[in-house]
Amino acid sequence: MADRRGDTWKRHISEQLRMRDRVQRQAFEEIISQYNRLLEKSDMQAVLSERYQSDGPRGSQLSAADGGMRGDIQQEMSQMRIKHQEELTELHKKRGELAQNVIELNNQIQLKDKEIQRNEAKLVPCLSTQIATLEGDCRKLNTFLQDLERANQMLKDEYDALQITFSALEEKLRRTTEDNQELVSRWMAEKAQEANRLNAENEKDCRRRQAKLQKELADAAKEPLPLDPKRISQVPPGGLLDSIGNIFGWLALCECWAKRCGLSCFQEAHDGEVNAVRFSPGSRLLATGGMDRRVKLWEVVSGHCEPKGALTGSNAGITSIEFDSAGSYLLAASNDFASRIWTVDDFRLRHTLTGHSGKVLAARFLLDNTRIVSGSYDRTLKLWDLRSKVCMKTVFAGSSCNDIVCTEQCVMSGHFDKKVRFWDIRAESIVRELELQGRVTSLDLSQERTELLTCSRDDLLKIIDLRTNTVRHTFSAPGFKCGADWTRVCFSPDSNYVVGGSADGGVYVWNVLTGKLERLLDKHHSSAINAVSWSPSGAFVLSVEKGSKAVLWSDL
Repeated sequence: MADRRGDTWKRHISEQLRMRDRVQRQAFEEIISQYNRLLEKSDMQAVLSERYQSDGPRGSQLSAADGGMRGDIQQEMSQMRIKHQEELTELHKKRGELAQNVIELNNQIQLKDKEIQRNEAKLVPCLSTQIATLEGDCRKLNTFLQDLERANQMLKDEYDALQITFSALEEKLRRTTEDNQELVSRWMAEKAQEANRLNAENEKDCRRRQAKLQKELADAAKEPLPLDPKRISQVPPGGLLDSIGNIFGWLALCECWAKRCGLSCFQEAHDGEVNAVRFSPGSRLLATGGMDRRVKLWEVVSGHCEPKGALTGSNAGITSIEFDSAGSYLLAASNDFASRIWTVDDFRLRHTLTGHSGKVLAARFLLDNTRIVSGSYDRTLKLWDLRSKVCMKTVFAGSSCNDIVCTEQCVMSGHFDKKVRFWDIRAESIVRELELQGRVTSLDLSQERTELLTCSRDDLLKIIDLRTNTVRHTFSAPGFKCGADWTRVCFSPDSNYVVGGSADGGVYVWNVLTGKLERLLDKHHSSAINAVSWSPSGAFVLSVEKGSKAVLWSDL
């Protein structure tokens, strides 16, 4: 390695000297060539002179006729000799100058050589260090390159193996997809059979109840009962409460309920948590839904809830309940990513609407009863057509939807991101948004559909005027606390009161006109209240809790 470095700098110095020689020689080549030509002429003159001198004795023997010609030649030769002598002198002078220049250049060369040697003496250690460093870096780079090549080869081998694995997994996925499609088809067929079986059992149960009722009526008809004229005169005619509501409105009845509300009955409604409750429009029938995957129907008779039947078919807990405007169909949302529709008269499952990828937290009939809007934990809203049983539109809301209410052309949805969004049904765009201070848990419309009641996790109930898009009233109370993201509140039928359940088990009733708390019912619930519903007649309120209890409050 040291010999190679020595040869390198020697070759460098030799190249520099040769280059300097070429540069310096080029300036003197013409002078040297002229000098050589003068030397040649001088030698020729010397030869001619010797020749004429040797011809001198013979010249004396020439005749007198040739004397004049010889004299001219000699004169010319003398002039040429003088001229050549002058040129020779000049050349000798130039040679002396050139010799002096050569000496000076040699001295400069020696100085340069000494300077080169000094520079070499200075540069050799530094260059040696740099060379050693560069060689070390080169070795490191070679080592790194080898490592990279090995790693590249390893990655290539892994890529090939992964490619083979991917091909195998892709084939497995294809087979699994085919198997899954087959299983889904079989599952749907089994679900259809199960639905038919449940419908058949419900029909049998309905026929048994009808037969039992007919038998009891026949037995009762056979036994004569004594009649008390005074009690007959005290019995109100059938439908009197509904007639009062139709003639005078709900105002007086709701005021009476709010001021002198009392407990009518309470009982264990479900096996586990009760999430939803709703009264049927125009009747005393109500429905409750719980985590036991059942929707139970009840009838309020003489201030008591009598069970009418159970709607089965859901595979997970019920989250929301809604009757259509005629009370003939019941819509329920559940945690199994689906919504279902039953007929109330025969308890038959009519439709199962699947398509969401998360829990369905709310579902509502539109006013025409032929379409349904559902909101899910997957942050989407879907519009369903019951005639074709297909999803007509899917709208991405950007946040989990906790509750929905509908008008003729607008859908209002409450979301986890504290916003109430207003959607145009005819388009897939948001008309406007309203942000609250907490996560929205519940929405309800007033009777005239001009005011929107909201409940949020900041423990506030608010009434929003839909005509001006402003908050008209805010309700709160000491001790009131929203217990869950799906806590439901509602208006009274006359829209003069709002009612909501608290996490401490109390039922709070506020007066819309005064904005003050009207009543607090806090004696019969032992856990947080999930939902409340006010009967269309204004005479009853039902509250359900995270336990299994449902409490009916009335003015009786």
